[in-house]
Amino acid sequence: MTKVDKSPTVLGGAMIAAGTMIGAGMLSLPIASAGMWYGWTVLIMIMTVFFMYVTAEQILEVNLNYNPGASFDTLVKYNLGNVWRFINGFSVAFVLYILLYAYVVGSGSVISDTLMSNFNIPLPRYQSSFIFALLFTAIVWWSTKAVDRLSTVLMIGMFITLFAAVTGLLGQIEIPYLLEPTGESKFALYAFASLPFFLTSFCFHASVPSFVKYYGIEGSKIRKAILWGMIITFVFYLCWMTAIMGSIDRASFLTVGSDEVAWLLNQVNASEFADLSLRFFAFFAVVTSFLGAGLGLFDYIADLFKIDDTPKGRLMTALITFLPPTIFGMIFPNGFVLAIGFAGLFAAIWSVIVPAAMVISYRKRNPNAPLKFQAFGGKVMPYIIIIYGLIAIVSHLLVEVFQVGTLNFFK
Repeated sequence: MTKVDKSPTVLGGAMIAAGTMIGAGMLSLPIASAGMWYGWTVLIMIMTVFFMYVTAEQILEVNLNYNPGASFDTLVKYNLGNVWRFINGFSVAFVLYILLYAYVVGSGSVISDTLMSNFNIPLPRYQSSFIFALLFTAIVWWSTKAVDRLSTVLMIGMFITLFAAVTGLLGQIEIPYLLEPTGESKFALYAFASLPFFLTSFCFHASVPSFVKYYGIEGSKIRKAILWGMIITFVFYLCWMTAIMGSIDRASFLTVGSDEVAWLLNQVNASEFADLSLRFFAFFAVVTSFLGAGLGLFDYIADLFKIDDTPKGRLMTALITFLPPTIFGMIFPNGFVLAIGFAGLFAAIWSVIVPAAMVISYRKRNPNAPLKFQAFGGKVMPYIIIIYGLIAIVSHLLVEVFQVGTLNFFK
């Protein structure tokens, strides 16, 4: 009798990776890119995809030399020491918690605004956020396979709704909006201001240890899942940015209110069908990202506190993982764009600088170890990655100090 190969598929892993990246970050990108506009946006996206893919490979290179199930905490502890372990742990927790908060906020905004605008059903945002968080926390608690299966289904839904929304917007896209933006003529300066947002939007690196736990020691298969996840995400973002920037004048972004998600969805001039498709697309994006980021933080918390993988243990892990961002999302329903910017600051530490430093340390400590997998770029690339991470951090700090933000790009 032939044994059936039940190894997880590359498609499933790619969907988890893409689902982790596509979410609240996508909803904030048009606002974060309003200063540099379309041409620089495409360039920054390509650059970000390359660097973030390489850093994911660097994590994978180190991770494959440890037992499946080891998370960032374990990897950093044995390669960079306890000081960096603390810095990394704080950065990972901050980024994933702030992203889950953003997804809870984004879901509440999309659900409540859609119900009111399209069906005239009033539902407070805090209630929408609570229902969303409760339902999809249960999915992560159930199993990684459940996240895999649901993410795949939702990603198919995202393809369909994105196609429907973009098709509906094609007649509204104005080429001059993309290539001849209104306002002052400086663009490149704001590319630096956007780096933390794009870095966060292509960040799924907490899921890499989950992939090793899920797939086992299959470096080639995991690499393919990461690569295809990146490609899917890039295509989604490119379509999204083209549709939004091609239908909204650059000057209109000066009128962004406190509820940025609702403002963006209501600003687009589209037919009723395209508008509803766009809202479903936004909802699917937030859900898949919530599931992916939640899974990464869930596994990280379980490893950090050594919580058993039993129903009772998983419930405890789920409460630690999802309760804080849910509560904050209900109490503070605004400001997710600001939160994502700060997430980019700390993401530059644990998803860019730390992976490069770990690769450098591991290779120096194990110069003759047999290679199970090697990240792209050889000996030089980790140092280039560190420089990229430092530039992203400095850019965010300068934005905060000098207020070179998206919403005052005409000054």
